[in-house]
Formats: sequence, structure tokens, C-alpha cells
Amino acid sequence: MLPSPSPEHPPPSGKGVWTLERIRALGAVTDIATTGQIFGLSRSTAYEMAQAGTLPVPVIRVGSRYRVSVAAIIAVLTATEPTRPPPST
Repeated sequence: MLPSPSPEHPPPSGKGVWTLERIRALGAVTDIATTGQIFGLSRSTAYEMAQAGTLPVPVIRVGSRYRVSVAAIIAVLTATEPTRPPPST
């Protein structure tokens, strides 16, 4: 079951999959509920992580609201595994 949509952003169409194109269309920043949806978290878990500072992206506090940079979300989602040197034999 997909998480419920945030009031600011409707769920993406097409089976609830967040593509990079749909994420970019959010604009410069988005809310915590939408960030949670993108990362597969419930709304309450996303807010708990934001308050604890454990979301995988930096959180911007604006008054009593939290915002997240869409560029930061994209950076986390498109990051590749660091290359590791081959084991020595």
C-alpha cells in the first residue's frame, strides 16, 4: 500500500512511482511528507527522522515548517556506491 499523498503535492500517477522527472517537477523544495513518500517512509516516520536529524537529506526549518531541497533528494537518489579497490590476493 502506498503512503497517503501530502496536501501540497499529489501522488505521482502511474503506480505511485517517483521518477527523477516527477521529483524535479516539485520545484526547489518540498515538504517532509513528500520527502517521506519518495524514500518509502510513512509521514510520521519522516517527521520523526527530520526532528532527529536522521533523514538521508538535510532539512531546512522555516518557522514551524520543515522543507527539503529537491536537489538534495536527487543527489542522494542518484549517488552511486563508492568504488572499492579489489581485494588483495
